[in-house]
Amino acid sequence: MKELKQQFENFLHNQHIADSVIPYLVFLVLLIISGILVFVCVFVTKKILDNVVGRIFMKTHGKWDDLLIKHRLFSATGYLVSVIVLKAAVPALFEDFPRTLEFIGKLLDVYLVFVIITILIVFLKATEEYLSDSELFIEKPISSYFQLIRLVLYIIAAILGLSIILTKSPIYLLGAFGAMTAVLLLIFKDTILGLVASIQISANDMVRIGDWVEMPKYHADGDVTAINLNTVKVMNWDKTITTVPTYYFITESFKNWRGMQMSGGRRIKRTIQISIGSIRFVDTEMKDRFKKIDLIRKAIVERQAEIEQYNRENDTNLDVLINGRRMTNVGVFRMYIEKYLQNHSGINQDMTMLVRQQAPGEHGLPIEIYCFTNTIKWAEYENIQSDIFDHLVASVTYFDLVIFQSPSGKDFRELGVERRG
Repeated sequence: MKELKQQFENFLHNQHIADSVIPYLVFLVLLIISGILVFVCVFVTKKILDNVVGRIFMKTHGKWDDLLIKHRLFSATGYLVSVIVLKAAVPALFEDFPRTLEFIGKLLDVYLVFVIITILIVFLKATEEYLSDSELFIEKPISSYFQLIRLVLYIIAAILGLSIILTKSPIYLLGAFGAMTAVLLLIFKDTILGLVASIQISANDMVRIGDWVEMPKYHADGDVTAINLNTVKVMNWDKTITTVPTYYFITESFKNWRGMQMSGGRRIKRTIQISIGSIRFVDTEMKDRFKKIDLIRKAIVERQAEIEQYNRENDTNLDVLINGRRMTNVGVFRMYIEKYLQNHSGINQDMTMLVRQQAPGEHGLPIEIYCFTNTIKWAEYENIQSDIFDHLVASVTYFDLVIFQSPSGKDFRELGVERRG
């Protein structure tokens, strides 16, 4: 470059150009040549890397090298080539401008630092994506740690850049930053809290990507799609996305449905309100009718034999229904529900199954069905639950029971018609 500059200066002297103008003409021409040279070198470098190294990467079975191409490693390498070319051209280009040469040299050093950081960031992003798809790390919030590493690299680049421009040691700048600790803590408060929360979440295995979490305070109810240094993204069931600060998962309460998902069964817990006025002892006619129900025929016979034996042993006067032991229609209905659930293909028979009475109230006698389906899929779960209660609600009348329902306007109108009639 210096020889080219000298030849061009000699050429301009021979053309009788004024000496005061020659440095500027030389600078302009060399600047254009340097720009073209940088463009050509970067273009050729990218082409060579794309056509040679890129094809080699694409033929390999590994995924990591493909991710390097995806995150534009070759473009970052091209920037490195531009720095090398400019480093060689700038001394000759600004030889006649010593003060400017010193400043431009510092800018090139800063540019080199950030190019190196950019290349490191490309490797980090490729590694992050590669590990995110690995079975070992697929449920870990590794993006938080890579975000922290990138943040540290940016801080290092900024410190090195300032030290180059100010011609000061990085240690000197770090000492100056020590006085700004309180300000930095305030600025990076969310980042620091997010880092601590991410570590605790990972160490205690509180939340994983793919977990169904519920946080009513922040209207979050859905699957976790991303865990970052500062935020956790939750895709709600209506396909909206709620973004919750990461540290809220440490400081606030939330529900994680992972246990249900891992168990393989989802709970059904619902009651049928029986009108207390329809509950009565089972008489002979009702008993004969119940024996025709396939699911409880055998259980009715066994229970009746047990009751008759007890009444004989205790010399019970059976002329009065209240004496001794007797079946009730609500008891037989509970027995039917149990047998029905035990024979239902959608109920997990290895998990808790209860049919119980709860305390009577103003809405009647609650009969609670507590069991688990053999699937955790939402649509299938709802179908199973609906099928069960469709059947049970329709079956109530076979046991001479009535489901409690608050009276409506129609009920009062019908009652008025009956009284007038």
